[in-house]
Amino acid sequence: MNIAIIGLGLIGGSFAKAYKTKAGNRVFGADKDKETLSYAMLSETIDGLLTDENISECELIVLALYPEDTVKYLQEKAHLISNNTIVIDTCGTKREVCKKCFDIAKEHGFTFVGGHPMAGVQFSGIKYSRADMFKGASMIVVPEKLDDIWFMEKIKNMLSPMEFGNITIGTAKEHDEIIAFTSQLAHVVSSAYIKSDTAKKHHGFSAGSYKDMTRVATLNEKMWSELFLQNSDNLMHELDNIINSLNEYRKAISEGNKQKLTELLKDGSKCKEFVDGYSDK
Repeated sequence: MNIAIIGLGLIGGSFAKAYKTKAGNRVFGADKDKETLSYAMLSETIDGLLTDENISECELIVLALYPEDTVKYLQEKAHLISNNTIVIDTCGTKREVCKKCFDIAKEHGFTFVGGHPMAGVQFSGIKYSRADMFKGASMIVVPEKLDDIWFMEKIKNMLSPMEFGNITIGTAKEHDEIIAFTSQLAHVVSSAYIKSDTAKKHHGFSAGSYKDMTRVATLNEKMWSELFLQNSDNLMHELDNIINSLNEYRKAISEGNKQKLTELLKDGSKCKEFVDGYSDK
């Protein structure tokens, strides 16, 4: 296939490498950063530059951009895209992107599918991209129609070079509700947690718990700010929940209420066992 990757950072670069090296596809790339484009060409991450002339030759277009840039790019280039082309994005929020891009695709005759690969590292940029970045990871796919089995098989086949461990199909609403808890809240908490003055003195006193809690504190602040604000209703709901829970723990500790604190900790353990499938209660 001829494949276009727009945005050659960590995610887009990894898509490009997987499609090129694992499946032998011809990959065209585009990025607003000239150094990134040069690196992509010199490292043979892509076969050539994506242009207004060759975009119509691409059977698959992957938009690895921020949400607002994704919509903007599709609005500007929609008239150049072939009716036989499938366009998929990689944004971390889906409602606004999918609503606008479904409409753009319908108007111009091609097919748009929402996508969110659940993989990455704490570093950004094409130099950290890998052909095996998505191996074993989950890929969330948001099609316009959930009941088109033939089309979903086609999407799965197109994504096969990524070697995803699981492809989850859902709605944009469902995606944004759940991702607020599983991803966005974790990034907010990690960012806030590391700001303690005690963090400066942690060396020699920290182990796995500290590393787990702070791993995603190193993030792309521009991208995550946009994602948080596009999903603010769901993220605020999760923040309110955790703030209320933390206040319960704080109250029990400040009052020296061992029984209440024990109950809260036990309840947390049970919740973890339940969501991980170790318990049915």
